[in-house]
Amino acid sequence: MRDQVLWRKISRIIMLLARQLEVSPQRALEIFYETRVSDRLHDPRYGLHLMSDAYILEDIIRELQNREA
Repeated sequence: MRDQVLWRKISRIIMLLARQLEVSPQRALEIFYETRVSDRLHDPRYGLHLMSDAYILEDIIRELQNREA
C-alpha cells in the first residue's frame, strides 16, 4: 500500500512540475528523477513523503535554481 501512495504522490508532483516549468509530463518525469529530492522522497529516513506536494515541488525548484547558479 505504501508504494501505491508514494507513486500517486510522485505523479501529482510531476504534473505540478510540468505546469510550473511549462514542459511535457514526460520531460518533468526526467527532470524529477535527476534530482536529489527524488532520491530523498524514496528514502523513508528523510520523511519527505510526509510533506505536502507543494513543499516538495518548492524543494525541486530550489534545487534546479541552485544548479543554474
